Amino acid sequence: MITLHDLEFVPFIAEEKINKAIDKLSDKLNEDLSDKKPLFIGVLNGAFMFVSEVLKRFNHDCEVSFVKLASYDGIETTSSVQELIGLKEDIAGRTVVILEDIVDTGNTIVELTKMFRDKGCKEVKIAALFFKPEAYTKEIIIDYIGVKIPNRFIVGYGLDYDGLGRNLTDVYQLKQNNMTNLVLFGPPGAGKGTQAEVLKEKYDLVHISTGDVFRYNIKNATELGTLAKSYIDKGQLVPDEVTIDMLNAEVDKNPEAKGFIFDGFPRTEAQAESLGELLSSKGSEVSAMVALEVDDEVLVQRLLERGKTSGRPDDADEGVIRNRIKVYYDETAILKNYYQKQDKYFGVDGVGGISEITERLSSVIDNL
Repeated sequence: MITLHDLEFVPFIAEEKINKAIDKLSDKLNEDLSDKKPLFIGVLNGAFMFVSEVLKRFNHDCEVSFVKLASYDGIETTSSVQELIGLKEDIAGRTVVILEDIVDTGNTIVELTKMFRDKGCKEVKIAALFFKPEAYTKEIIIDYIGVKIPNRFIVGYGLDYDGLGRNLTDVYQLKQNNMTNLVLFGPPGAGKGTQAEVLKEKYDLVHISTGDVFRYNIKNATELGTLAKSYIDKGQLVPDEVTIDMLNAEVDKNPEAKGFIFDGFPRTEAQAESLGELLSSKGSEVSAMVALEVDDEVLVQRLLERGKTSGRPDDADEGVIRNRIKVYYDETAILKNYYQKQDKYFGVDGVGGISEITERLSSVIDNL
């Protein structure tokens, strides 16, 4: 993580991935423009690194120029575009390739394209290192795209936040400090499901139950659901990567969420690391692992009582119940240790009325 001015940014795209994207984009430029002697025009300030790398890879005659426009104020994109500065070349009848560090709303692209066409250039092509399809609102086609990214604020590789960060060779995204992401645990009979629903409403969080996600994907025969079912049908465990991809899809369905309650995942340290990487890619992190703590004998009695009406055979057999509780503690012991090392583990007394337990959980969440 890095800090620029008053904001924190987390790793997003490594330099290696950026270089591979530029390699691929430049191959296409070489293929399309070998006999056109193009004029590459870099948009300052952000595109200077991108322009340099493209020129290194272009194997034919070309010229380069730079122009300056402004469309950012801090971390907000403005709707206005300033006057064009810096173009001295005669572009009449030329093939012009605009090299942009990032294309989001497309305001700059529209303005530049109009200016260049008014000056009589033969054709205008656009190459963007980073492209935000969710934010792009224009009809002009972006001819060459390096990396498609979600609509997030990024710095590095020429992009800045109020002047800082342009020199970074990796790209970082703004950390979403306002998100509350909980890993919620509780042994069978602890009332975890009930509390998850209450907390979801109270804090406006999205509750993601791994079991529900699996059932949805399998029932609707999604690509991931079909893949998961192929493992299940063979009696094999579904690989962590498939589960993470499902969770990623659920997170992406809720881009404006204030946070998430993860229920049933992670179960292993490797899964916890994968969840951390998933949230980091969204500019966020796990806020806490919160576990309801209830004495074993209380749990056994609760489940036996529930078994009288639930119809679930695993709630009616004391031996099965005790084994389920043991499995739970075997699994969570590893995760408890994992999150304790990060000062993110919180055990909460799970005995009492629903509102009492909610109050205890809320006390932990409010202080995160």
